[in-house]
Amino acid sequence: MEIGLFDSHCHLDMEEFRGSVEGVLQRAYDAGVRRVLLAACDEMSSYETIRIAGAHGNAGVEIWAAAGVHPHDASGVAGGLPEELTDLSANRHVVAIGEMGLDYYYDNSPRDVQARVFEWQIAWAKRAKKPIIVHLRNAEKRAEGDAYRDAIRIMKRAGASCCGGVIHCFSGEVDDARAALDLGFYISFAGPITYPKVVTLREAAAFVPLDRILCETDSPYLAPQSRRGKRNEPALVREVYEKMAEVRNIPLDKLAEAVWQNAENLFGCV
Repeated sequence: MEIGLFDSHCHLDMEEFRGSVEGVLQRAYDAGVRRVLLAACDEMSSYETIRIAGAHGNAGVEIWAAAGVHPHDASGVAGGLPEELTDLSANRHVVAIGEMGLDYYYDNSPRDVQARVFEWQIAWAKRAKKPIIVHLRNAEKRAEGDAYRDAIRIMKRAGASCCGGVIHCFSGEVDDARAALDLGFYISFAGPITYPKVVTLREAAAFVPLDRILCETDSPYLAPQSRRGKRNEPALVREVYEKMAEVRNIPLDKLAEAVWQNAENLFGCV
């Protein structure tokens, strides 16, 4: 079987892609992308990731979906996760729960609410036997909000190792990666690894074992250096792979094969 590239996290349901998904998928295919995972942000986008996976699954690119609540939107489910949302984990397209986690940079939801909803979603993932997709962003000054430290505590307390998952769009340091790896988690790297000044991030990319790495775009956000500031899309995940292969001093095809296998191991889809 051909080993292509896998974009382990993107948001094709967002307004930036409205009316252009077919073209986006064609460009992805032309760039060697053969699988993408659509992450959700709230109940509505959870439905939409599933719809897109069902409607566009014949474009030469396999589409997997996730269902979940982003920390930005945690206030919307502060009273509990809707049953209509949790039922989506049984859908055949859904391979993960998320994205979920802690965002102390924007604080769009109170931090205690973020933590509570994060823990509820871990419990949901454990019941559903699905891995979790974790979003973590520290405050601008880490001393004012260490999302990585707090998330590891929550994940340990909630038994997240039982479901496993990935820290998506990793933005931490080597010690943060080590803590997540110790819980059995994968680490996913996105466009920022291509930015010239992110030396600490590339150190983490070199540190993470090959069998625990994923690559993503987080599109439409965080375009790689060649398109920085413009709309990102899955085709551009190739630049993430190329930089990762350079950082690790391995051939691109070896990295692609490892990431492909990692995704199958994590998400249980072949």
